[in-house]
Amino acid sequence: MWIVKLGGSLLGSPELPRWLETLVKISDGQVVIVPGGGLFADAVRDAQQRTSVSDATAHELALLAMDQFGLLLAGMNSKLVTASSELEIAERGWQHRCIVWLPSKMVLADDSVPKSWHVTSDSLSAWLANKIGAKQLVLVKSKSLEGYSKPANVSLQNLQADDLIDDAFADFFTGDYQTWVVNKLDDGLFEQGLNLPLLAQNCLAVTK
Repeated sequence: MWIVKLGGSLLGSPELPRWLETLVKISDGQVVIVPGGGLFADAVRDAQQRTSVSDATAHELALLAMDQFGLLLAGMNSKLVTASSELEIAERGWQHRCIVWLPSKMVLADDSVPKSWHVTSDSLSAWLANKIGAKQLVLVKSKSLEGYSKPANVSLQNLQADDLIDDAFADFFTGDYQTWVVNKLDDGLFEQGLNLPLLAQNCLAVTK
């Protein structure tokens, strides 16, 4: 299983519908899309500043914001299906569908996940990879990767210093799956399928 995280910053970009169409085409039940929070999470941040509600409350609202962005992605491409539990992910996979994960139900049921803004959709992508035994995790970024020569093995610490991966990612990152960082313009790398050699030749591989 492959997990592909599409950040909320892609909303409104021409690349986002291309990513969705490409992932639908190649998935065959093997791709789970993790949505970012985007403008929905920004609204939660604004609401917390206005009301001073706890981080725990904001965390729950931010997960619902990811749900909303996930539903929006599914609304953008009718061939996508949503899943909010491990069983639903497995069922959609058996149906050979491309899956959009709605995280709130699963994450809120796990008290070990810190209720903090440090845990973003990046960390939750890694959490899900552990949960379902994924083999590959792809983090799609709007931010330019021009400062890195590709291909390359890049340490998690360097990516965090450049604000490409959140601070809590290391708490969930394991060696059980390979993690890649790609730019939003790299959707063409996936047009011919889930091609590991092509990724290895063109992308950043994350190391501890």
